[in-house]
Amino acid sequence: MIDAGEVAVNGEPARRGQQVTPGVDQVRIQGRLVELAAERAYLMMNKPTGVLTSVGDRRGRPTVTDDHVVIDGQPEPATLRRLARGLVIAGERFEPIDARVLSTDAKTARIAMVLHEGRKREIRRLWQALGYRVLDLQRVRIDGLHLGTLKEGKRRPLTAAEVARLKAAVS
Repeated sequence: MIDAGEVAVNGEPARRGQQVTPGVDQVRIQGRLVELAAERAYLMMNKPTGVLTSVGDRRGRPTVTDDHVVIDGQPEPATLRRLARGLVIAGERFEPIDARVLSTDAKTARIAMVLHEGRKREIRRLWQALGYRVLDLQRVRIDGLHLGTLKEGKRRPLTAAEVARLKAAVS
């Protein structure tokens, strides 16, 4: 479109690689003004199973996720202490995790966990290495943002306060 002369910047034909400043430069395509979106949208989503996401940070800054986990069996206090110290599994180091038993029944334990990394399948891998099978896993919070009653697969806009909290966490 640029080569065909269909794009103009500030009334002049555009050139390949030309930089424009949003909100300053006026860009037209085939004579029609290109408008910027009014504002960014920040959404929270209750991720369904099978949808890939990441909470890791390439610069190593901690991120916090809080999950409720149901495991097959009941962990010994020593198992929870191992999680609190951090583990090495197959040569991979996992940071310490805060874990506490919320409730138990004859066959299972419901455990609250606070992670500081958020690696792929981290919780399932940790419990498997400790000899337990995860039966249910539910994220309820990420860096202080609570899912609340948000149904699986649904999303909602973040409030201005929630956006500010996230921006402060990464700065």
